[in-house]
Amino acid sequence: MFVNSYPEVPADEGVTRQVLSENSDLMVVAFRFQAEGAEGKLHRHIHVQSTYVESGSFRFSINGSEFVVGPGDSFVIPSNAEHGCVCLSPGTLIDTFAPRRDDFL
Repeated sequence: MFVNSYPEVPADEGVTRQVLSENSDLMVVAFRFQAEGAEGKLHRHIHVQSTYVESGSFRFSINGSEFVVGPGDSFVIPSNAEHGCVCLSPGTLIDTFAPRRDDFL
């Protein structure tokens, strides 16, 4: 049986990141936002990203388009799209990356 042994680490102010599972083709990561106003700063990467909102609410920006998401919502962020979010109420995002984000290991 596999047991997750990856630690929870600081990501941005008020945000932690924990790798839940990974191999070279795919990675699943939990981002936990502790407070309203915590941000996932605008950034881009080569990985395709799928985001699932486990809890909380967030305002996302993808290539300049903004939208609000809450529990149960999910969406895909294309490769190299500039994106980020602001926490509207504390919660957790589950992000999947293809291929794996080696910079998170």
